[in-house]
Amino acid sequence: MNNLLPMDPILTAFNQAQFEFGDLCRRFQGYAFEALGLGPNESSYRIAASGTFWRLRDYGGQTGGPSVLIIAAPIKRPYIWDLCPSVSVIRLCMQHGVRVHLLDWLPATPATGNNGLREHMDAIRRCVGEIADEIGNAKPYLFGHSLGGTLAAMFGALASDAIRGIALLGAPLCFKPAASRFRDSLVSLVPSGLPDAIPCPGSLLSSVSALASPETFIWSRFADAAFSLADGHGLEIHGRVERWALDEAPLPGRLAHQLVDWLYREDRFCRGVLAIGGRSLGPQSVAAPMLAIVNTADDVAPRGSIEPFVEAMGTSDARIVEYPGETGVSLQHLGLLIGQAARAQVWPKILSWMSARA
Repeated sequence: MNNLLPMDPILTAFNQAQFEFGDLCRRFQGYAFEALGLGPNESSYRIAASGTFWRLRDYGGQTGGPSVLIIAAPIKRPYIWDLCPSVSVIRLCMQHGVRVHLLDWLPATPATGNNGLREHMDAIRRCVGEIADEIGNAKPYLFGHSLGGTLAAMFGALASDAIRGIALLGAPLCFKPAASRFRDSLVSLVPSGLPDAIPCPGSLLSSVSALASPETFIWSRFADAAFSLADGHGLEIHGRVERWALDEAPLPGRLAHQLVDWLYREDRFCRGVLAIGGRSLGPQSVAAPMLAIVNTADDVAPRGSIEPFVEAMGTSDARIVEYPGETGVSLQHLGLLIGQAARAQVWPKILSWMSARA
């Protein structure tokens, strides 16, 4: 009996391999969508700087105008910001004279699987510095959607003086019990103490999200497809989103562990006890102007996951704008980035908010 191998490491390795294979299978399914003409149609860009697990994309744009650094969500690939010309936030911003950069997190590898929040804050700091040097010490705005927005707010708490403002789109900041049904379900499903030295497969995160909120990640997608049948453009966008959703990428294990335990389970950021870089970060640490856009039809980041943080911030220049969601976006959580109503109603408010602080 003493010669038997311990079961926990074996089961962990088996589950890891199972979900890594799931990543591969889902990516091949995505290639099938791409073969039908539903792949990403991104704008051209250059790589302005890079690290072991990130790249800074420079899309260009006018000099002398406002500059934006988009903090991509570390889950999935960042081309949801630039899915195709008709629903591209990046193209929209450039059309309005904004200089656009994007921080692209590379898929985690065994060598980078132990990167956590501190390393991600260091990467944002490096990118902010690169942009400031490039455009003559001008401070950029930070844009972030979903967990990309959460990371942007953390950097705002860490170094508000380095940025001009923060625009958040469906970005949860408060994770206390009952802040959202998605948060409560996720905490009940995911055990504490996830492995933090190896990459976390993307399909594992997708599966947990679907279990935590099947209405959001499964049933609403079917309903949106049905409603889009008579709308050629909506059906095309739905297909492009499905292709994007299949483009799985592993997340650093340490980052996944910290997001689940430190944020979703313990709500350290909103409580003001998130320790990064020798400091305790929270709402009172954020002095930069903030505009938070909330999709009232989104269960992942409802108003209750944002409002308590905004109310406790260390600046009076912070407000919340509501958007009711729309059909033709597949997932309501993505509506602010790809919705036609969002493009017509929400983005002019974001651009005006920037102009007022130029």
